[in-house]
Amino acid sequence: MIAFLVEPLDYEFFRRGLLAALMIGTLCGLIGVFVVLRGMSYIGHGLSHAAIGGAVVGITLNLNFYVGACAMGLLATLLINRVTQNNQIKLDAAIGLVTTAMFALGVAIISKLRHFRQNFEAALFGNILGISDQDLIMIGGITTITLVTIFFIYKPLLFLTFDHDAARVFGIKTGLVQIIFSFLLTFSVIASLNVVGVTMVAATLIAPAMTARMLTNSFSRVIVYSMIIGAMTGIVGMYLSYIFNVASGTTIVLFGTILFCLSLLISALRKNMRPIKF
Repeated sequence: MIAFLVEPLDYEFFRRGLLAALMIGTLCGLIGVFVVLRGMSYIGHGLSHAAIGGAVVGITLNLNFYVGACAMGLLATLLINRVTQNNQIKLDAAIGLVTTAMFALGVAIISKLRHFRQNFEAALFGNILGISDQDLIMIGGITTITLVTIFFIYKPLLFLTFDHDAARVFGIKTGLVQIIFSFLLTFSVIASLNVVGVTMVAATLIAPAMTARMLTNSFSRVIVYSMIIGAMTGIVGMYLSYIFNVASGTTIVLFGTILFCLSLLISALRKNMRPIKF
């Protein structure tokens, strides 16, 4: 058993991928709780598409992949917040319109530049075994910043998540908290691109949080469980990828889905899905 766990660690690319999967799993597990409870499950999918559009624009301007992706992702976040501010346009509609338009911009550029050489297969489907030192530093930085920021804005964000109007009445700067969280979410999505790819980012955000929610009705425990489940999903998914010689992003998402199905079964047996407690 020990030999089975140690053998893949002889390869540097696996060690890098394992570390990246651990950090991304923890990061998405934390952010995903707030995403799910606020009914924003679609936003991970949308922001990832906007980021790809931004990456294409950035590369055509000879900028780094992450520079273009971050710029467009943040712009999409600001536009979505602005469009939904007066509650006349629903969040899902704003996400669909803004992020799809930005993705379309990237596709238009690629179709115009027929000899566009950049390979976006890794961004679409993930390339965790190609993680570089720069990627690890970026992922580690975003994970650390997110953990620290959530720690300091935990109470206002909690209040905002469950009762936006009451939070405003009690003097919480809801606009500022919303912007901060949106930025953290955007950076988390972008950090996840090389690990699971555009097509599976949403599942990485949602699955750990939903699984944790099935196991407990305590908010603090949901957060802890979700982070643990996310980290475990990343690690086990990497080993499954090594064993079956399948794309790492795929095995990570599929294992996370299996855990969610098991949690549904456990919840059905226990029949304890009560309103969440604080």
